[in-house]
Amino acid sequence: MSLRLTGLRHAYGPREVLRGIDLAVGRGEILCLLGPSGDGKTTLLRLVAGLEPLQTGRIELGGQTIAEPGREVPPEQRHVGFVFQDYALFPHLTVAENVAFGLHQVPRGERAWQVAEALARVGLETYANAYPHMLSGGQQQRVALARALAPRPQVLLLDEAFASLDARLREQVRDDTLHVLQTAGIPALIVTHDAEEAMFMADRIALMRAGQVVQLGTPEELYLHPCDPFVATFLGEVNRMPARVRDGRAETAIGSIACALPDGPAEVLLRPEGLRLLPPGAAPNDTTPAEVQACRLLGATTLVHLAVADGAGGRLHLHARMPPGAALARGQEVTVAMDRERAFVFPGPAP
Repeated sequence: MSLRLTGLRHAYGPREVLRGIDLAVGRGEILCLLGPSGDGKTTLLRLVAGLEPLQTGRIELGGQTIAEPGREVPPEQRHVGFVFQDYALFPHLTVAENVAFGLHQVPRGERAWQVAEALARVGLETYANAYPHMLSGGQQQRVALARALAPRPQVLLLDEAFASLDARLREQVRDDTLHVLQTAGIPALIVTHDAEEAMFMADRIALMRAGQVVQLGTPEELYLHPCDPFVATFLGEVNRMPARVRDGRAETAIGSIACALPDGPAEVLLRPEGLRLLPPGAAPNDTTPAEVQACRLLGATTLVHLAVADGAGGRLHLHARMPPGAALARGQEVTVAMDRERAFVFPGPAP
């Protein structure tokens, strides 16, 4: 079963929020719609679910058209599961009754079995008779996921489903949800504005901006081969360095990198983990002296603030991420080098 969106455009009055979306989600694939708030991601989900009439384009599920202008399959007949940001659980119904809410057309005996199956998938079978207020935020999210999976949908939509959870709980619930989605084996379309969440959950990411898909690919492709500065900065922190291209190389304060740009001003974006620190004088070729301004342990990594001469009488402030355990003192002299696989060259203003 696959989901295909072709030429989707949508406007609210004069404001166009989707401007030509073409996407396909394969069987068992998780596709994350990533981008800033207000760029049409939730609208796209609502169009797939049938909660908004389609103005332009076509939506197909399993090779069958479920929406095109003037012809809409009703939402309850689309076999689409939807997990909303606020979960939308009914407080007066038990967990089992919430999960069974969308199963009215299923025979009673089979309905109970499908509810039990859905709760088992999310590890909540012992909470069937509890009420939503008796559950934690993570458990409520899993009930919403079970309710969406109970009717055995052909595609699952999740709209910022982890946004209301605190950071530590969010990691655990995301991990649990990923395993559930992989086991379900149906296409999943997930909306988020959190790049780390998208990279953790997605087989592919569609990064959106102003109602269009800027870049589509695997998390590795977007992180290591961004098509423009917006993609590079949205997927993670970067050091911005002014550069000048001469004879096919972009020259910066800490070294040069090959590029296909014409001679002239440019900008190099370097991931913090792509800034290598070496003892002074350890590698004299293509390295640059730097001064440590701060060193902070952040758990899994150590963040080092550095200052290097910018070649114009000033200093360039850079961040480096290193494995935990680095002990560098403020004012200490080090040598820095650039990992060119983590560096991206784009046209830019003159240094």
